[in-house]
Amino acid sequence: MQEASPETAAHLFDARGVARRFRHSAIFGALGALQPGEAMRFVNDHDPLPLLNQLRERFGERLAIEYRQREPGAIVIDFTVLS
Repeated sequence: MQEASPETAAHLFDARGVARRFRHSAIFGALGALQPGEAMRFVNDHDPLPLLNQLRERFGERLAIEYRQREPGAIVIDFTVLS
């Protein structure tokens, strides 16, 4: 996993406030709207391992994934779109 550059400001996406049935679609849409170099800080109440696999399939090496916090009930991940 590659680290986002320190000067990159991450757009906040708090998945806890999105209905479960809409979460993946909303996340794909939000990431698809980012330009290269932009980042999204993802906050969730559980570790989204199936989602991460889907993101790797869809974005491949164009998306850097970095855990910022990984504790039960408190997950924070930075997604950065690479050029």
